[in-house]
Amino acid sequence: FVEAARALGASKLRQVIRHILPNSLGPVIVAGTVDVAAAIIAESTLSFLGLGFPPDIPTWGRILFDAKDYLDIAPHWALFAGAAIFLTVLTINFIGDGLRDALDPRKVM
Repeated sequence: FVEAARALGASKLRQVIRHILPNSLGPVIVAGTVDVAAAIIAESTLSFLGLGFPPDIPTWGRILFDAKDYLDIAPHWALFAGAAIFLTVLTINFIGDGLRDALDPRKVM
């Protein structure tokens, strides 16, 4: 489409707005949602291992790290933090899947 627009004399701005952006915006947004989910998992993992933020900054990984000492008397601490990580990452991935389907330029409405 870009070559056809160029052959018809369309300006570069018009080529970008009409042909390049609609075809590249969807994959960029989907990649962003996947990267956000991966960043949440990476931060939680590093904080659980004690390599993340300082101990005075509350993170889900730090909550899991602190909860491992109390699994025998308060297992719900680890359960709630783990469930929060799981549900957040799952929701972000579902949003990415929905955006991928909604922004697919090959789908004709």
